[in-house]
Amino acid sequence: MKERITLYHTNDLHSHFEHWPRIHQFLQTQKQLHEDRGEEVFLFDIGDHADRFHPLTEGSAGKRNVDFLNEAGYDAVTIGNNEGITFSYEELNSLYHHANFPVIVANLFMESGERPDWAIPYLIKTTKSGIKIGITGVTAEYPAFYRRLGWNITSAKDELKAQVRLLKEKVDVILFLSHLGIREDEWVAEECRDIDVIMGGHTHHVLENGKRHFNTLLAAAGKYGMYTGKVEIEFDHVSREITQSSAILYETDSLPKAHDEQLQIEAWETEGKQLLSKEIVTLNKEIPHNPLEKESPLSQILGDALLDWCEADFSIVTGGLLLDSLPAGKVTEYDLHQILPHPINPCVVELTGSEVKEVIRQSMNHAWPTTVIRGLGFRGTILGAFVYRGMEEKGHQFYVNNEEVQSDKIYKVATVDMFTFGYFFPEMHRAKKQYFMPEFLRDILKEKLISKEMI
Repeated sequence: MKERITLYHTNDLHSHFEHWPRIHQFLQTQKQLHEDRGEEVFLFDIGDHADRFHPLTEGSAGKRNVDFLNEAGYDAVTIGNNEGITFSYEELNSLYHHANFPVIVANLFMESGERPDWAIPYLIKTTKSGIKIGITGVTAEYPAFYRRLGWNITSAKDELKAQVRLLKEKVDVILFLSHLGIREDEWVAEECRDIDVIMGGHTHHVLENGKRHFNTLLAAAGKYGMYTGKVEIEFDHVSREITQSSAILYETDSLPKAHDEQLQIEAWETEGKQLLSKEIVTLNKEIPHNPLEKESPLSQILGDALLDWCEADFSIVTGGLLLDSLPAGKVTEYDLHQILPHPINPCVVELTGSEVKEVIRQSMNHAWPTTVIRGLGFRGTILGAFVYRGMEEKGHQFYVNNEEVQSDKIYKVATVDMFTFGYFFPEMHRAKKQYFMPEFLRDILKEKLISKEMI
């Protein structure tokens, strides 16, 4: 006898709730359809469902994302880096306490070495006909960030291998919820051939009909809720093995409209705005902003705020980090979130004077200010003009605190974490650095705005 098992999966929604009404409706409709037929069906999310760029996620510290997963009837999830390192320790530790589903993440531990009480390394589901399905999951490693927040993130590959060794003795089918990315998933498929299906994410890859790699079927549904994935498994009860498997994606824009979907989307935005309605300060006059001007007042204030908060020698920011001006009058948490929605943290990088000069020269690339940036935690559009505070150029020489930069001297540079990931400045990537967490840029600007000179 052969039996069909259906898996639906989402990944990397990043709080793009404009797609959620249709996804929710689709999942509910499909789940009911399978259940009416007496078929086994499971729903999984592969992480980065939450993204603090949306005011509802920001205002609820991700708990409304968990509500949405509860309402849709998910069977299990793993976490992504947006859940793992953009919330404080306390926020992540309480995020899933009202979840109606297990959170499977095998490589996250507390500093004590114990697993948090909301996370499990694997799950075994038994179907009505007795098929045992083992499910494990891991998330991408960002050890420096997790460590700063008070977590211990371990080797995803080592933890995965350990869970698969354990599961293969207990179950008929092994599923892997992977927030590692396509290249890592391919490695896993080669090295852990007992895994039957990998449902992936993190690198936002789109596998329209899945991908067969060695013995394993890889599936992934892109990003932002543009797709929902479906995997079908045919299991033979006599041979106790999978005889066939396939994957397909459903494009959200092609799904039937949900009832009152626009009203739902607007209501979530309004709810987020209400949650962030706390007044921070009243400004006597507008603080204007132009992302392409080095002299933009708001860019300079952000640079000063970062310099003061990090207690550094000078600071580097860009105008594109700020998405708008701040008008005169009351400024709320929502207003700050709108102009600085990024989950980007302050960072202090230690550079020699020679490295400082090279970084400044690289930043003078005329193409960079208008370059469109994607990823790296950036939620704006263009990079914008580079703005330096505490450092200036005079006659082709660089000065920090009115002293010429010395090539062999070490300088503490306050900047943003995205500049340390290697894409922009190799010098910052390999330098000694300190990340400040869980504070975001909007928290640093907030402190500056409430200081007396800004009111």
